[in-house]
Amino acid sequence: MTGPQKAAVMLVQMGKERSSKVLAQMDEEEIEALTTEIVLLGEIEPTTADDVLVEFYNELTGTGQLGTGGMGFARSLLESSLGKDRAGELLDRVTAGQIGQPFDFLQEADARQVLTFLTGENAQTIALVLAHLSPVKSSAAMTGLAPDMQAEVAHRIATMERTPPDVIAIVAETIMRKASTVLTPQSTATVGGVQPLVEIINRADPGTGKHLLEELAKRDPALAEIVRAQMFTFDDILTLDDRAMQIVLREVDAATLAVALKGVRTELRDKVLGNVSERARENLLEEIELLGQVRLSAAEEGRAAVVSVIRRLEESGQIQIQRESDDEYVA
Repeated sequence: MTGPQKAAVMLVQMGKERSSKVLAQMDEEEIEALTTEIVLLGEIEPTTADDVLVEFYNELTGTGQLGTGGMGFARSLLESSLGKDRAGELLDRVTAGQIGQPFDFLQEADARQVLTFLTGENAQTIALVLAHLSPVKSSAAMTGLAPDMQAEVAHRIATMERTPPDVIAIVAETIMRKASTVLTPQSTATVGGVQPLVEIINRADPGTGKHLLEELAKRDPALAEIVRAQMFTFDDILTLDDRAMQIVLREVDAATLAVALKGVRTELRDKVLGNVSERARENLLEEIELLGQVRLSAAEEGRAAVVSVIRRLEESGQIQIQRESDDEYVA
């Protein structure tokens, strides 16, 4: 443990009243450094506490009264020492300096570079890193993984819970060493869970997305259903009411829509054609006919573009998507 870490353990063991008196004798820089360590401590192992207490020859050694660090203790301690307003300001600085920093240096890397930096890492490490990157970058990197690794990483992202800051720091340091000759470290991050995986799959190419869901269903059927319930595919336009469909169609250009409708089921085409004017319907049908044969990949890109518009409109609150888990509405 570093000196500040030991001091933080010591302050926690001493209790709020005694610790606040100690902090009152320090300058702001020292207080900020110790507060950072207290926030990161969490639950203190008995052996760790004993070692620190013995080292400081503290009179509390052997009492068995072990404390717990964390944000709550840090806030209470600082409010006793500095007052509520100053404590809030200091904790805001500490929080801003600690949350989300580890993997932002990868935000400047492209997907191929990210894959290079992750070469040789296990699925849990890759999942941790991708969960901290933007969905667009993560989905691009996911596409470059081997199929078996894709499925394993997807499952781990979806089931990921809180990761201890020291573990994140170790992983970030390992990846940063690989990237140090190419990238310059910066700062930011997020968390894992089902939603980041949904974002990654929604932005992946259709083939990768389908593979991930199929493999996830093999490993954890219930989890796969949760992921599917939160996703929106082109086929799901059938669930949109006419008003929402009309709003969507105003945002999609005719050329993209024509490509997207090539080869779709009759009910999907009818859903779109039933929500445009007669003139627009005639023009759209003519454009579809003039296209002739199109590559499946091109048609899927068109459908992905439509889905992207739908997701944007939902996020902005202009339309609402009815999902299986949502309550139904009555008039």
